[in-house]
Amino acid sequence: MRMPEGGVDAVVLVVEPTAKSLEVATRAAGLVREKSLGRLLVVANRLRNDGDLVRLTDAFPGERLVTVPDDPLVLHADRQGAAPLDAAPAAPAVRALIGLADHLVDGESAGVR
Repeated sequence: MRMPEGGVDAVVLVVEPTAKSLEVATRAAGLVREKSLGRLLVVANRLRNDGDLVRLTDAFPGERLVTVPDDPLVLHADRQGAAPLDAAPAAPAVRALIGLADHLVDGESAGVR
């Protein structure tokens, strides 16, 4: 089955600051551009420090980038069997994901670099 042209509003590419994740994500981003699949939004997930952000920014120059920090409150919620949004709504990762959702729904640029 082939996706029809204009079949998506956006392609959300989630990437972590690891070598393998970066390799796979840069290939996927290339295909998104090559096939003109739609606007690309890169989610830099589980960032631990400024070096992680630099790696991802360098790997995706000029792309929209949403940053989600590595957040122990998300892990804690998971271990409790709770949704992070319910267990820790003010957690930095949860706020970042809410910003991503707002951007996708309304086109707002909160949290987007």
